[in-house]
Amino acid sequence: MMRNLKAVCRRGLIACAALLVVAAVLAVPAVLLPGPAQAGGGVAGSAWQAGDDDAAPPLRATRRADFGGARASPAARELAHWVAAAADNGGAGFVIVDKREAVLHVFDADARLTASTAVLLGAALGSDSVPGIGLRPMASIQPAERTTPAGRFVGERGRNANGDDIVWVDYDAAVSMHRVRLHNPTEQRAQRLASPTADDNRISYGCINVPAAFYDRHIQPVFAARHALVYVLPDVKSAQEVFGSFAVSAQAFGRVPSTPPNEPNESVK
Repeated sequence: MMRNLKAVCRRGLIACAALLVVAAVLAVPAVLLPGPAQAGGGVAGSAWQAGDDDAAPPLRATRRADFGGARASPAARELAHWVAAAADNGGAGFVIVDKREAVLHVFDADARLTASTAVLLGAALGSDSVPGIGLRPMASIQPAERTTPAGRFVGERGRNANGDDIVWVDYDAAVSMHRVRLHNPTEQRAQRLASPTADDNRISYGCINVPAAFYDRHIQPVFAARHALVYVLPDVKSAQEVFGSFAVSAQAFGRVPSTPPNEPNESVK
């Protein structure tokens, strides 16, 4: 009789313990059981799949460039928004050259447009430089070879063969950004810059000619203390051909030119 009573008590204790365990599990807060938005650490799209019953997790706000109401082409806007969203400018100011519009845009480190100006560009259409052109004498460069290359370039302060301060854009091709040169009156470079159309802004050997006052006020500060990126939109190829798909990744633009070992012959274009 005593043994039967003890057995019943033991079974009762086991049942009570099981009930306590079940109660403890049921008391766990629901927040510990991740739903679609929590399973991926809160990163949008990492766990949610199309067709899930629950709503998709909210996307993070996309950073965009701020043009402040200024005029700019759709291509320039798309590129600037990509730079802002990808933080491709590395926390520095940057420059976009729109070759089709013959316009240069300057942005601060937060992708806010600070100034724009007309510029003079290479006389020939084309998105690429002729291989080895940076080491050739200017007199040997044919009219069809006088292109301003398109792409993503690490701009760097430097000096040309005449000792003028410039910003190297494509060092290997001897392409720089500098104050407009008015040495040859027959070229009418000042008049070309002042005209309301981009049709007459093709005159240089490939360098980007900027109004002198604009260069001093807006270009020099961007490159004063560090390298900064110069994005040159194409005039023949599509932007996607030159820059990739504009995916938010540092690899989308491909090349980042390194400092070349040889000094090009001239950059007085």
